Amino acid sequence: MFHRTSAAVLALGLLVAAPGVGAQDARQIVQEAQRRTDARSQQYEGTLKVFDAKGRVTDKRWTFARHGSHGTSKAVLRFTAPPEVKGVALLVINHPERASDQWMWTPAIARERRIALQDRSTRFFGTDFSFEDLEERDVGQYEYWLLGEETVEGVRTWRIRSRPTHTKSSQYTSSILWIRQDRYAFVRIENYKDEQLVRRLVYRHLENVQGIWTARSLEMSDLRRKSRTVLSLEKLQYNVPLEDEDFTLQALRREQ
Repeated sequence: MFHRTSAAVLALGLLVAAPGVGAQDARQIVQEAQRRTDARSQQYEGTLKVFDAKGRVTDKRWTFARHGSHGTSKAVLRFTAPPEVKGVALLVINHPERASDQWMWTPAIARERRIALQDRSTRFFGTDFSFEDLEERDVGQYEYWLLGEETVEGVRTWRIRSRPTHTKSSQYTSSILWIRQDRYAFVRIENYKDEQLVRRLVYRHLENVQGIWTARSLEMSDLRRKSRTVLSLEKLQYNVPLEDEDFTLQALRREQ
């Protein structure tokens, strides 16, 4: 999951860059960024603050666990607060060649349902993350163009355009990625539907966690709703012992 901020007019102007220019370099940059986050597993406790268009704030919490290789990993996300969403869980099974499979468990009705492809653009339980935003972006599912370099908050970055391949089902027509040149870490991602900027993800508070440079805070903005969600990662660990059986529909139904 990754995990979208720059001047929209500038970014839209850059979308006309000739296809193929810098494509190989761009792919290599994204591949290296992905390689540097490789881990057998990951888990954290997330605190979310959801700000609506009027500035009202809603607090939520979830736990997140991920197991497996990049592109073929499995993940379970489970709300722990507030009481009205506690126990709601999402199972994500990622695939390198297509969109993920997702199932959501709702304890109030003791039932899981598969998330249809046409529903991936909807908000996930009142947050500004869509269901698609919670799946893993794999480098092989996109085409890339290097648009140039830019300094963001004093740090040099590469600015890269990505576009889903024909095998990748996505609500987004294209994305603009900013990747730090020193750490090969994502700084932000802007997602477009046709020429409209619809979601922006910003990565903040970069820390070295067990040798992996990781953003401890992520802010997702929904530009159409004028709302945003700030996710803070707590008790973050990589390469913890997890088992395949923890990432099944049967495990999804278990109360935590």
